[in-house]
Amino acid sequence: MNTVLFDVVEDYIGLITLNRPKAANAFSTELLQDLNDCMDLIEARDDLRVLIIKGSGEKAFCAGADLKERASMSKNEVVQTVKTIKETVNRVEALPMPVIAAINGAAFGGGLELALACDIRMASTEASLGLTETSLGIIPGAGGTQRLPRLIGPGRAKYLIYSARRVSSQEAYQLGMIEVLVERGKLVEQVLSEASIIAGNGPIGVRQAKEAIQSGLNTNIETGLDIEEACYKRTIPTNDRLEGIQAFKEKRKPNFSGN
Repeated sequence: MNTVLFDVVEDYIGLITLNRPKAANAFSTELLQDLNDCMDLIEARDDLRVLIIKGSGEKAFCAGADLKERASMSKNEVVQTVKTIKETVNRVEALPMPVIAAINGAAFGGGLELALACDIRMASTEASLGLTETSLGIIPGAGGTQRLPRLIGPGRAKYLIYSARRVSSQEAYQLGMIEVLVERGKLVEQVLSEASIIAGNGPIGVRQAKEAIQSGLNTNIETGLDIEEACYKRTIPTNDRLEGIQAFKEKRKPNFSGN
């Protein structure tokens, strides 16, 4: 059984499914390899406008590291595995198209770190989230100490990380950890609806907007504004920009080609 599945579910929308439901979709060595193989395929494509990541089953998005497998590892093997998780999560964040995490259940440790690397987090009312590493005597090692403070502020992030506290999706929504809260059983439907809206917009514009936001967040406002200007200029010579203007004049929905 493949531990990671990939499909194109609608025009321009890719879907990654972490497929170890009996192990809470945890990051085994095999799953990490399969996920990186999947990323190779996605990075080689230029037709995807949105990517969705979800977990198989109803109980878990991803429970983080496979602790049963890790118990038999040497110290060096643990260090290498954590590095692989971090590099994999970083690949997700670096994708040019928007990535939506569909959090259908538990998202703990590395699983939440994967969700934090996505652009948008949508969660079921049955989901629970937490960076729980300090309860195991370690710390988040795949970006959690950096991405969570940037998302919800350092004070709240410190509280959650130091305490290893698990929060409900409702509390996570209030904290700003997730952007959209969805009733149980309707998550995939709602995520696909939101992905379709994004995919219907100009793909070059959306990608440049992501580049402007991601790169701008890592610098000061003056440099960020320069980055925004550079990204805007990349949309000027495109056919999509002309199509957007023409569609507006003709009061119709634009048909963006990605050129």
